[in-house]
Amino acid sequence: MGTFLPDFIELQELRKELHQFPELSGKEFNTAERIVSFLQKYPPDELVTTVGKTGILATYSGEVLGQTVLFRCELDALPINEINIFNYRSETKGISHKCGHDGHIAILCGLAKQLYLNKPKKGKVVLLFQPAEEDGSGAKKVANDIRFQQVKPDYAFALHNLPGYSKSQIVIKEGTFTCAVNSIIIKLKGITSHAGEPENGINPALAMAEITTEFLQLTQPLIAQDNFCIVTPIYTAMGKKAYGVSAGEGEIHFTVRSNSNNQMRIVEAKFENFVAEKAAKYHLAHTIKWTQSFQANENSKDAVALIENAALINDYSILKKEHPFTWGEDFGLFTQLYSGAMFGLGSGEDTPALHNPDYDFPDEIITTGVTMFHEISKKITNAQ
Repeated sequence: MGTFLPDFIELQELRKELHQFPELSGKEFNTAERIVSFLQKYPPDELVTTVGKTGILATYSGEVLGQTVLFRCELDALPINEINIFNYRSETKGISHKCGHDGHIAILCGLAKQLYLNKPKKGKVVLLFQPAEEDGSGAKKVANDIRFQQVKPDYAFALHNLPGYSKSQIVIKEGTFTCAVNSIIIKLKGITSHAGEPENGINPALAMAEITTEFLQLTQPLIAQDNFCIVTPIYTAMGKKAYGVSAGEGEIHFTVRSNSNNQMRIVEAKFENFVAEKAAKYHLAHTIKWTQSFQANENSKDAVALIENAALINDYSILKKEHPFTWGEDFGLFTQLYSGAMFGLGSGEDTPALHNPDYDFPDEIITTGVTMFHEISKKITNAQ
């Protein structure tokens, strides 16, 4: 297996501290401060804070010009109440690290130490501590920050821990690694009337029923098919609890998942056309809003080859996945902008699933993550 790194205890303690004090998307101020405090012990050549609001860029530069490689982790936790009882459990009611971002941060901090002790020979290694991954807004905010736009990486990498896979197994796939995910909010407005005289109003109920039916008919659950699509009803509201009143407005929400960004654009257009047709049919005004959008992670062949090579050098087990994961991850935006890839890091076959209230990141795989990232960076910056 990979080389044991002597800073494991330091990283484990950092991870547990982060776990104790989780923060929601866009509010990771204390988390960012703790990361900066850690980095001050292994100072980068350049440190930029408040990127995309709470994000951090740490750059370790070689002596001569060369390629730039970016490694990214996420800062935010989830609005989930933790049920674990260990001594480092979340101290913030209703918020906890149930996706392993505390572990991902520890891995990137471990990489920072390695880069400080073993500077790249040429080029740059940039570490991005990204806010607000869980709501899909963080990558966009970072990408729109002019300070990030100056980085211009040649490669971008990220990992995600994967319960259900053996610890330290490396899961790779060329092309789509995680699905495109988007959520739609539809608001319909008609005319409220007396429930005994519904003909004097315009009730959105039939339109809402037909929209739901047509949306669900687009579901194609076989991910091997090009038109793979999962449509999930999320929320519905109509009128008031007033039984003498025929509702005059309604609202419905759906989440849709597709195995490519191109296919997602097709589905989005169909959704918008369906809504417009039904609204016109029933003489309703309508608005559509897309929210919490995640681009598919489109892994480049070259980036995946670098990941596989790093795993082989360190004798890690490799699993080549045939089909994408159906969850979304906003690192997908970076794989649209740069040559890059996300890979999976097995976190244990018996580890609770991501977003479960009893999930906890296994500290044993921190070393694997650091080793993988460092090996990739050495290959690109010729630091061997």
